Amino acid sequence: MIAEEQQLDTKKIILIMAGLMISVLLSGLDSTVVGTAMPRIIGDLQGMDYYTWPFTSYMLWSTIAIVLFGKISDTHGRKPIFLGGIIIFLVGSALCGLSQNMTQLIIFRGLQGVGGGVLVSIGFTVLGDLFPPRQRGKYAGMLSSMFGIASLIGPVVGGFITDNLSWRWVFYVNLPLGLIAIFLILAVLPNFKNHNTKKVIDYKGAAALTLALVPLILAFSWGGTTYPWFSFQITGMLIFSAVMLIVFYFIEKRAAEPIIPFSIFNNPVFTVSIIAAFLANAVMFCGMIYVPLFMQGVVGLSATMSGFILSPALIGLSLASIVTGQIISRTGRYKILAITGFVIILAGILLLYTVKPGTPAALVLCYSGILGIGSGMTFPVFSIAVQNVFPPQQLGLVTSSVQFFRNMGATIGTAIFGSVMLGSINSGFAGIDTSSIGPQLAGLLRNPRVISNPDAISQATSHVPADIHAAFIMVLEQARSVLANSIDLVFLTGLVMACAALLITFFLKDVPLSASRSAAEDTAERS
Repeated sequence: MIAEEQQLDTKKIILIMAGLMISVLLSGLDSTVVGTAMPRIIGDLQGMDYYTWPFTSYMLWSTIAIVLFGKISDTHGRKPIFLGGIIIFLVGSALCGLSQNMTQLIIFRGLQGVGGGVLVSIGFTVLGDLFPPRQRGKYAGMLSSMFGIASLIGPVVGGFITDNLSWRWVFYVNLPLGLIAIFLILAVLPNFKNHNTKKVIDYKGAAALTLALVPLILAFSWGGTTYPWFSFQITGMLIFSAVMLIVFYFIEKRAAEPIIPFSIFNNPVFTVSIIAAFLANAVMFCGMIYVPLFMQGVVGLSATMSGFILSPALIGLSLASIVTGQIISRTGRYKILAITGFVIILAGILLLYTVKPGTPAALVLCYSGILGIGSGMTFPVFSIAVQNVFPPQQLGLVTSSVQFFRNMGATIGTAIFGSVMLGSINSGFAGIDTSSIGPQLAGLLRNPRVISNPDAISQATSHVPADIHAAFIMVLEQARSVLANSIDLVFLTGLVMACAALLITFFLKDVPLSASRSAAEDTAERS
């Protein structure tokens, strides 16, 4: 392993970071670029009923890959696993572009997700191999900023490619960038191996964990939308997941080289970090999803303009990640930055909670920007914190665990927010008299996707008979008021989560970051 950052010359550091940043950017771009192209894909391949499945498939398998391959890289080396992840991602991308129906696209998106999960997991772990703890911050900040950049440019790139080439090029465009990343990683990345670790794979544990995570993630993705929360499908998946988690626990207790040794949860830095990362991502997605919904459904902005509202948040996220990483490297401390990040997140979500239909768009821009800055500050902190207190042979495991819980925060948090909004909408809509417009129009206005889509509302309004037009407009305004109140409740839920995250972060132990690897290993042994 590399003992000091100085053993890597500047040229190699630049090339390695370029390879890592391209890889993480590819993974981050994939969801945002594809989201813009999905209407065209549905029109070509048909299958409107499966609109969300390509997203769910990618997210599901990327989340599972994060936790599985992080551990495998500890035993079999980072470089081959990372290169394998890029190759899987590129093969998946090519097959997605060649898809002839929705079933093929869903399957190949899952394959692509496996590669994407490896890229995110191993990308951040490599930083722990390359640099001493004190130096990791600035590089972790640069990698973290790729998520904000991907979210910012993804819709634009996806729209441009779809309009001027074909939706298939949304996937094909990954190929040249991925090949560049492969070339850079092959040429300059050292092959880190832990010779003291047994080179065995816990196949039974991996299978049990996969069988536990697949129904868990699907339940939280589909609950309250595809199926009711208390339906047989959702409760069945949750029960099966719980049973498999118990099976996984007993398998890991006996495994020679467990996928997840439960002893890592005894480390308070690790436990606090994964909970805080979970909550941070949940609150971030609260803003990312519901600010545009508010601006479209309540204020009446177009999709393009409501997307612009998030630009300050995404720019703030990227810049804050980079600056926070630099501060960590200069000071050798991270706790105060984590606390400051959550204070800013709390301020941002509190300000969003105060937003009303008449709030100027400029203020909403500022509020979303504040949330983005706070979220960006938390991005590099927790990976660095856990890497600092564990030995090199566990870097892949603990780094991927932080990324895994961050992903799960988005998945479970989004499900919670969706349930809160749906319950509030159903309750609020029950108090609206819709007898004058009939059940069909009432059903349209009950759907948040309809009233948040100006085109859908315009089309519906044009087909409303003249004698009930005034009544329809009155019910529409009431429905928008219900939607506004429901989104307020969602922001209030996010506010509670932000408060919990801030309180938990006060228990984060601020272990000084060492400027040398040998001292860092001593710190890990003492922790």
